[in-house]
Amino acid sequence: MIRAIMRWCMENRLLVVIAVLVLIVGGTLAVINIPLEALPDISPTQVIVKTSYPGQAPQIVQDQVTYPLETTLQEVPGAQAVRGYSMFGDSYVYVLFKGGTSIYQARNLVLQYLSQVQSKLPPGIT
Repeated sequence: MIRAIMRWCMENRLLVVIAVLVLIVGGTLAVINIPLEALPDISPTQVIVKTSYPGQAPQIVQDQVTYPLETTLQEVPGAQAVRGYSMFGDSYVYVLFKGGTSIYQARNLVLQYLSQVQSKLPPGIT
């Protein structure tokens, strides 16, 4: 079988060269036009809320800013997890959403719930 294929290739060199060139051109076009990212984004949709409360200790930021934000943002529809971190003068709350949630929908939902919690936060918070 292999001998027959080799014999045919030796007898029809021009067809083999044309076939190889067609495969090279087709492969090159396929690689250029394939819609793939080099590093796909597999992370879940998340919205980060950074709140500044300048000059305050981490415990005060936790009690007066981070905790009210966390409890309010846990009610956001589609939220899988809400994580809060308090630092000196800053608070970070991460809201992770279920797969398939668009980033624009997630941001709008978080903004709606942030407007509800605004009255519970002390003045001077941005």
